[in-house]
Amino acid sequence: MNDHKSFLEHGGDIYTEGKFKGIELIDFSSNINFLGVPKSFTNNVHKALEDIICYPDLKYREAKLHISEYLKAGIREENIILGNGAAEIINLSIRALKKPCIVVPSFSEYETTAKAYSKEIVFSYLNEDFSYNYNDIMERLKGCDGLVIGNPNNPNGGIINKESFEKIIYYCEEHKKKIIIDEAFIEFVEDENQSFVDKCSSFKCLFIIRAFTKFFAMPGIRLGYGVSLDIDFIESLSKLQIPWNINTFAEIAIKSVLKDQEYINASKDKHNIERQYFIEELKRFNFIDEIYETHANFQLLRSINITGEDMFNFCLSRGVLIRRCRNFRGLDDRFIRLAIKSREDNQKLLNIFKELEMQLIGGK
Repeated sequence: MNDHKSFLEHGGDIYTEGKFKGIELIDFSSNINFLGVPKSFTNNVHKALEDIICYPDLKYREAKLHISEYLKAGIREENIILGNGAAEIINLSIRALKKPCIVVPSFSEYETTAKAYSKEIVFSYLNEDFSYNYNDIMERLKGCDGLVIGNPNNPNGGIINKESFEKIIYYCEEHKKKIIIDEAFIEFVEDENQSFVDKCSSFKCLFIIRAFTKFFAMPGIRLGYGVSLDIDFIESLSKLQIPWNINTFAEIAIKSVLKDQEYINASKDKHNIERQYFIEELKRFNFIDEIYETHANFQLLRSINITGEDMFNFCLSRGVLIRRCRNFRGLDDRFIRLAIKSREDNQKLLNIFKELEMQLIGGK
């Protein structure tokens, strides 16, 4: 097996070192909606081209109105901040915390940002089954000024139990601590009520982050947003942004895809079907020790008898990228993450796994 240790520590990084330029790969490391870019956007790109000679609205009033209508949670335009990708919103909100509590393992950019701006970082680890440890979160929050948590969480796809989390919300509201909830994958969750956006109209402590990257398959458009009842917090973050950070193409995306109910419904339905199929098929492999419950469009696995590095290289040699999870805090090289894709692509990966299992059996 070839060694590609420095290649693809983050999912979807197909550019690193240019090693595979010109080679067609199926990228299971990138958690993007397999239906692709909505036609409601591509059919309206010409509008962005027509507007490209003009500056966007500096306050993005119409774009925020569309987001407000999409969320259906009593969120007003002044409660929304737009970002050049959810990454900008994550950066702005976490840098506002002097001592955050980060629930891990989780998206590595939370910790990277906190290290750059915070005086100290506290970690709350998931339980062994990757469920949230609410008692531990509450205890660690007592010495922090905010919480950073994913819903669903990356890399395992777990969601927050709203009833169990309620005590934490009331505590943070009373003690003026921020709760930053990254909901970049929330649209993939079967039950729409799992989002905390509905709580934003009642609790100033909550700050919800959303993205167009994952569900609407638009990583290149660089568009995300944050929602909070705390207008002062929104304004403090806005002051750190450069003017016109959202371009006309992103504005058209907001105005078009959020109303594309056909695409939204089809995406939810097809991902639910493929998620169930994929999980059941993965259970057949003996080299997979654990398959963790997921509500997102990706699946976390723990292997036995083979490292994630060797699995990565085996799949790569057959034209497929998978996500090694060794750089997630709390995980080792036994863990891999797989995006859930179309039935055709999923079957290709499953066939590669069958070949891998036969080699492992033959090598004993």
